[in-house]
Amino acid sequence: MLHFLEYLAARLALFGVDLLPPAAASRWAGWLGVLWWTADRPRRRVATSNILRAGVADGAPDARALGRAAARHMGMVLVESMKSARVLDDPERVRARIPGDVQAMLEDPAQGLIVVSGHFGNWDLAGQWLSRYKPVAGISRAMNNPRVERLAQSRRPRRGFRMIPKYDPDPRRFLKLLGDGEVLALLVDQHARQGIEVPFFGHPAKTHTTAAMLHLVTRTPLTFAVCRRTAPMTFELSLSPLIEQPRSGDRKADVEAIVRTLNARLEEAIRRDPDQYLWGHRRWR
Repeated sequence: MLHFLEYLAARLALFGVDLLPPAAASRWAGWLGVLWWTADRPRRRVATSNILRAGVADGAPDARALGRAAARHMGMVLVESMKSARVLDDPERVRARIPGDVQAMLEDPAQGLIVVSGHFGNWDLAGQWLSRYKPVAGISRAMNNPRVERLAQSRRPRRGFRMIPKYDPDPRRFLKLLGDGEVLALLVDQHARQGIEVPFFGHPAKTHTTAAMLHLVTRTPLTFAVCRRTAPMTFELSLSPLIEQPRSGDRKADVEAIVRTLNARLEEAIRRDPDQYLWGHRRWR
């Protein structure tokens, strides 16, 4: 029943966004996100607990209000990603801040690049926007709701951005696409069973090491991206200068240093706009 309600909310959101101007469509999708927040009690409990643990709210009432605002944001993200042509075709909709060293990597067709982010702002839109430079491959795990997953895949503009499965029997796939000069986009803020524990909002969190390992092994440049909403269907995309980790000879220590840096950059973005983060996943276990 919950999956059906989620699917119905997604269809209603798309129906509204197809009829309404951008600002009104964004508000429409946001309120459907609030409807999801109201219906999904388990996810609501997880989000409230995470917000309190992170210390970005003063008490349970504030945490619930922030979780509700974040759910509204996620409703907007779903529609913005499916209707991203409205954003990508309008140069006024995305203001990009790209340092010179990263710009050079993007403009070199033979140079691969690792772009790291988290479930903050509109991460999907960031990947689509960057694909104007070169092909971008994002790593995805299918949504828990198969109906919404099929709907999302059918409505996402393709351009030069594609999603590849999180789990694949070919261990060399990342090496190949980086060697071909593509961008590999990774999200690092979900619980990683095989990851390492590093601080996230002051609490140990199992974190993926893939980006750090690829950077060290292949020497592919690494940057951190934040795509925050500044107005309905309007965004600021910021990429960090290239993250350089001097090799100490202790690969484990070097990996941990990079992962700490990535977590710190994500935490900084969340503290600025905590209502644009996906609080509903179980980050701490």
